[in-house]
Amino acid sequence: MGERDVHEQMRLRQFEQAVLPHMDAAYNLARWLTRNDHDAEDLAQEAYLRAFKFFGGFQGANARSWLLTIVRNTCYTWFRENRAQELTTSFDENIHSTEADPFDPEKLLLQSESGRLLTQALEDLPLEFREVLILRELEGLSYKEIAVIAGIPPGTVMSRLARARTRLKQCLTKRGSQER
Repeated sequence: MGERDVHEQMRLRQFEQAVLPHMDAAYNLARWLTRNDHDAEDLAQEAYLRAFKFFGGFQGANARSWLLTIVRNTCYTWFRENRAQELTTSFDENIHSTEADPFDPEKLLLQSESGRLLTQALEDLPLEFREVLILRELEGLSYKEIAVIAGIPPGTVMSRLARARTRLKQCLTKRGSQER
């Protein structure tokens, strides 16, 4: 075995140690963004391959955020090629108002008869809102980490989260009243 092969095996081991623990988070983000299991599997795998290709540029900071950034970018590239209409969000003052009360998604989930309503409501959110809500509430990332992943200022993260929560709350309230 040559020196190059040894170096490549070491690189592969380092990559696996840094990235493999975060593959569930990568799939989870891809799944929530695409709303499709098959597409999410394909995109998570593609992101994994891209991450390996560019692992030489990884500075050893936060591997999870680094991988999720690649997943997000891979998904957005896929959206531009396959579902460009989902990349635009119309602005509705009633929906986008930030004056609504904050809520706890876990509490709503426990209060609902099943998680089905919450899942459907999350999937119905526009992509830019769904993305920040999933990264914050399900992946537990900080505003700063989300800002880095999404390539937006932290203030925009906070604004989108507020709007996403408001819209989610409105959707859950509407769906809940329709099912009674």
